[in-house]
Formats: sequence, C-alpha cells, structure tokens
Amino acid sequence: MKRYMQKISLAAISLILICYVQVQAQSPNPPIFLAPPPTPDIGEPGKRSAAGSRGCGQDVNKPVSSQKQLIALLPIYPKSEQVFAITIAERPDFWFYIPYSSSFTYGEFVLEDESQNQTIYKTSLTEAPGIVNLRLPFSAAPLQIGKQYHWYFNIYSKKNNQIVADVEGYVKRAPLYSSLKTQLEKATPSQQVTLYGANGIWYEALSVASQLRHTQPQNTSWTALLQSVGLKDITNEPKVECCKLEIQ
Repeated sequence: MKRYMQKISLAAISLILICYVQVQAQSPNPPIFLAPPPTPDIGEPGKRSAAGSRGCGQDVNKPVSSQKQLIALLPIYPKSEQVFAITIAERPDFWFYIPYSSSFTYGEFVLEDESQNQTIYKTSLTEAPGIVNLRLPFSAAPLQIGKQYHWYFNIYSKKNNQIVADVEGYVKRAPLYSSLKTQLEKATPSQQVTLYGANGIWYEALSVASQLRHTQPQNTSWTALLQSVGLKDITNEPKVECCKLEIQ
C-alpha cells in the first residue's frame, strides 16, 4: 500500500511539473539582450549618440535622451564604452534614430574592413523624424564570418556639406551554429527575438522585433529589447520608410 501511494505521489508531482513547464513556455517573457564579452582589439570605442563625448560614459542599462540626437540603435559597454554588436547576416540592417529633415540634410554611411578599406554610401533622408534601417545593398561585398568592421554614419548639411551629427561603431559577423539554427527554424518570431538576444546576436534580434512591432502592435519585443540596452526614450518613435544606400 505504501509503495502504491508513493507511485501516486510521484505521478502527481510529475503532472504538476509538466503543467508548470507548459505554463512557463507559454508565458511571453520579454527578451533580454545578453551582450557578448567586449572585443579587445577595438581602437576608438565608438559613439552611440551624436551628443556628448564618445559613448558618454553611459551604462548599457541607462537611458539616453533622444531629443534632437542622432542615435545608433546598439548596445554600449559601460566600462570600455564600446559600441559593438554581433550579426550572422552577410548584409545586416543598421538601425538609427534620425531627427533631421531631408530638406536640409543628407546621410553618408561608411563601412571599413580590418585592412581599413572603406566603402562609402550616400543616402537621402526622410522629411519626418523617426527610426530607419540602412540595409547594405546586394551589390555590396558580404561581411565575412569572423571579421570585424568599423562603420560610420554621418549627417551632412546640404547648405555647406559640413557634418551636422555623426555616430560610429563596430559590427562582427559570427557563424550560425547548427544547434541555434535548428531552434530558430522551429521558433515563432517572438521566440526568435528571445533566442537571438540570449545568444548576443543583436542585429537580427532587432530586425525581427521591428517586424513584430509592425505585424503585432501588442507584442512587446521591440520595447523590451531597446530597454535592455538603455534606449527606453526612443521605443515609441515611429519607423519611417527610408533610406537606400548608394555607393559613391
């Protein structure tokens, strides 16, 4: 009799645990970005916001003001002030908040490889302020796995061609391992954001979160992801359709 009761107890506990796991799996936990260790071979740390000094000494979890600032939507490391993130794409999207009007300004995006060879792109801007994604064109050479690139985004005045604002940072392309690839293939878009964030893959996490923001306005992935890297102030800024990169 005692052994029979033990079996019942174990079965009940197992059922409770199974139900608990299922509830946990269904709970929409907000994505938290886990940044990879800062890279030791960066010279200048970068510049996430056009205002203040490089990096401004801000913690990755502290907000920045978005008022009239050009901002790169990227994590920033609190000690080294590095503006750096990982991608798995050959031609990732680069995300920025641009407060300047196309009536007075234009943009220039520069991508520099480890040998300091530069590709310079020019782009028009949008009339209204907002968040934009700059996608490397198919004509651009793909980023190489394991290679690190330095990028610059400059806003110029149309009147005198002087720089109005600028930001800069680094991107490195990492391999997509088969285990993570399998998980991503089976995951929903919301789960993909979580998987990318948990593996320190910023660019794809943000791109998928942006798609969810458009298709599922109630989804919190976009807000949670930006908040996790200290960009709370721009979570509600609209995404505007802009801008096409053209090689100069």
